[in-house]
Amino acid sequence: MLGSEEIFDVIVIGAGIAGASVAAELAASVDVALVEMEAQPGYHTTGRSAAVFAPSYGPSGVRALTRASRHFFDAPPTGFAAVPLLSPRQILMIARADQRNSLEALIAVASLETQVALLDAAELRQHQPLLREGYATAGMLDAGGQDIDVAALHQGYLRQFKARNGALITDAGVEALSRDGDRWDVQTRKGRVSASVVVNAAGAWADQLGKLACAGTIGLVPKRRTAMVIAEPDGFTHRDAPITIDVDERFYLKPDAGRLLISPADETPTDPQDAQPEEIDVAICADRIMTAFNLDIRRIENKWAGLRSFVADKEPVIGYSTVAPGFFWMAGQGGYGIQSAPAAAKLAAALVQGRPVPAHIQAEGFEAANVASDRKGLAA
Repeated sequence: MLGSEEIFDVIVIGAGIAGASVAAELAASVDVALVEMEAQPGYHTTGRSAAVFAPSYGPSGVRALTRASRHFFDAPPTGFAAVPLLSPRQILMIARADQRNSLEALIAVASLETQVALLDAAELRQHQPLLREGYATAGMLDAGGQDIDVAALHQGYLRQFKARNGALITDAGVEALSRDGDRWDVQTRKGRVSASVVVNAAGAWADQLGKLACAGTIGLVPKRRTAMVIAEPDGFTHRDAPITIDVDERFYLKPDAGRLLISPADETPTDPQDAQPEEIDVAICADRIMTAFNLDIRRIENKWAGLRSFVADKEPVIGYSTVAPGFFWMAGQGGYGIQSAPAAAKLAAALVQGRPVPAHIQAEGFEAANVASDRKGLAA
């Protein structure tokens, strides 16, 4: 348990990738507490992510933050991680004949961000031999995709936070927030902490925390995403095959540690919770995968679900509340939070401290107004 009251400069609530990364950045210059409701950081969405680094994925602000994150992924600080954060993984977007318009629209956008190639049906099967003949007629290959070692990234930030004397407080769900003069009092299950600034990095629970602080809401919608693992077919030798994604994002398949990771790419709105896979989504996934690939799914080896939280325009919300002084939003990262985490953390740390957008993020054409908590079109 905490003492009668612990005093900090900044309290970050939520120790997933968003909270851990911004807490680590802030701890370089201020006294920070990182408060997590679970016994272990990253229990929810971060710990259930199989992220790919894809600069062409997401709305414009996300893409800019992703581009600005590349240098960190390629050359993290000394001692940050014992393994590379990125490893090559081509991205293959496939389209049936009736999806050709979607494919052309994707190529028009993606070609501005990275080098892509238009493939015909025969070329698709060269890159993804599991594709069922006659299913897809064309596709887009992004040869610059990368797998992200999510655990190494998250643990690296937590180690960095600890090395900078940050205080990690786990199993400390927030029960109340109140503003007392120029400080926030945060009552947790483990006791009370206070600080001038509260950073709301609570993931799917961010709007609930906003209400608790009388800071309003941002129209956040948590959406369930289901994933599962199946066995490779006998004789499968293409473990370096691309992650293969339906151009309208109705499924994906990726070789993963000697198995196949598959998902129906569902986005089912739900309340903040410890998400669990629904049997209907598991069945839909199996049907879509067997329709597109030469696979006969008889057994699911493992299955899980996570929550990806979005606001209406799908850009993140990073900035101070205009309603509650000292309350900072770090929410709405959706399915892009891992790939954009390094730049998003540096951006948030700068804004929390009243500093300008870092130059390497500005260089990507990023504007803080596009992720502000009071921007137009934030809620549906």
